Amino acid sequence: MKETINVNIGSQSFTLDYDAYQTLRTYLEDVESRMGADDKEVMNDIENRMAEIFRENTPSPMMVVTLSTVRKAMAQMGRPEEFGERRVRDEQFRNINPSLDSTYSQRVFRRPLNDRVFGGVCAGVARYFNTDAAVIRLITFLLVFFGTLSLWVYIILWIVMPSDESTKLNTK
Repeated sequence: MKETINVNIGSQSFTLDYDAYQTLRTYLEDVESRMGADDKEVMNDIENRMAEIFRENTPSPMMVVTLSTVRKAMAQMGRPEEFGERRVRDEQFRNINPSLDSTYSQRVFRRPLNDRVFGGVCAGVARYFNTDAAVIRLITFLLVFFGTLSLWVYIILWIVMPSDESTKLNTK
């Protein structure tokens, strides 16, 4: 018995077995990584063509698209390398600021122990969203002052957010 997944490809509904879905997803992600930001229309055309191939090779709309059908469609469409060189935006971002590489891939919602005014909630929110803590503190102050954010929300966040022990100051 195989697991099946319902997917929407080219505005058409298909049922794929799990292996076929994983293979198709990997193929389409690889092709998309080779497209530019303004090539969304090309990706839509590729998905539409895949849907046409699936309809041609599946006798009934109720039939499950199998791995062999996906491989036939991929052979017809061509290898991802034929669509050009890979363009990865995340690597470009990391090359601009390599110090953000670890924080970019692992965003953790924690209160730092060394950058705090009242409990470190604003500093934790600022680190999570990769912004300046002073901006978050100003926004929080204005929201509390004008009554849209209750002081209780801040206190609850202070209690709920775990502290980040890795930011502890070494004082002797």
